[in-house]
Amino acid sequence: VIRCRAAVAWAVGKPLSVEEVEVAPPKAGEVRIKIVATGICRTDDHVLEGCFPNVDFPVIPGHEGAGIVESIGEGVTSVKPGDKVIPLCLPQCGECSFCLNPESYYCQKSHVSEPQNLMPDKTSRFTCKGKQIHHFLWVSTFAEYTVVPEYAVAKIDAAAPLDKVCLLGCGFPTGYGAAINTAKVKPGSTCAIFGIGGVGLSVVMGCKAAGAARIIAVDINKDKFAKARELGATDCISPRDFKKPIQEVLTEMTGHGVDYSFEVIGHADTMTAALASCNMNTGVCVMVGVPVSGSVISVDPMLLLSGRTWQGTLLGGWKMRDSIPKLVSSYLEKKFNSDLLITHILPIAKVNEGFELLRAGKSIRSVLLF
Repeated sequence: VIRCRAAVAWAVGKPLSVEEVEVAPPKAGEVRIKIVATGICRTDDHVLEGCFPNVDFPVIPGHEGAGIVESIGEGVTSVKPGDKVIPLCLPQCGECSFCLNPESYYCQKSHVSEPQNLMPDKTSRFTCKGKQIHHFLWVSTFAEYTVVPEYAVAKIDAAAPLDKVCLLGCGFPTGYGAAINTAKVKPGSTCAIFGIGGVGLSVVMGCKAAGAARIIAVDINKDKFAKARELGATDCISPRDFKKPIQEVLTEMTGHGVDYSFEVIGHADTMTAALASCNMNTGVCVMVGVPVSGSVISVDPMLLLSGRTWQGTLLGGWKMRDSIPKLVSSYLEKKFNSDLLITHILPIAKVNEGFELLRAGKSIRSVLLF
């Protein structure tokens, strides 16, 4: 058993508490990782707000981390102690019908199919003050040491800087992949991105990499516009500057609506606006933002009857264990610069400060170091 620091969420709506926790050794098929760095993602904030009823408290959140394998359980062959790794919040078991389908990137062991609040054997590896602490998406990267199933770990290049590539655990591949894999943005096309936080800016980067001619960033926080332009946005607009609905503004700006629109906020009204803003016949709208559990969208079926495509994406459509090591290699080859998303670096003791920066719209990505 290892004793270490972790940021524990004891109850909904309460700040995280940095505690000493006990982390049990890995059982068969499991890997114990020393987390070096972890990003703060909006999804972690949703956990603290209680937006996901299938997340159990007390819990150690965090799902965008990078670290070093400390020990392995019986039967583990893909990683060994000392390897640099990224824990995966979307596993790839390699055995379910989804994993075996080359066109699918989902895994039936994912949290969307079955809660990952406990390890697959329905027990926890975390205790604190004599109480069992739940896992989050199996990865719980707000702990200095964490235990995950082997199929939720990707071994990465030993040269990778962990304090930078931690973003490749969630935020960057989610946005970048939404453009590259899900929408399959074509060269010369027009795109609109609703919400330009860390994931939305990664969509901007994906659209640019795909050769989009016009990339329109939409956000009510104009402080983010400079960063959006730096990463490839050609236009930046705030819905608050117009008297008419934003979908009408975008349609007027582009003639017949954009070719691709992305909703990266998770609100029902912006999802509908994003759909309406793309071309009524050939437009593709991708839902990237995570809505509050139980959200319902009311939509005019004519928006779809005319030919639009409306689809969602999880983690950008990558088969994670296969793809994350390749993305890390692309990062090292400077094919993209996800470092530009990092605005704050904080010690784990300042985790609540990181969340305050996020809620105030003052950070793109804060990275916590142990």
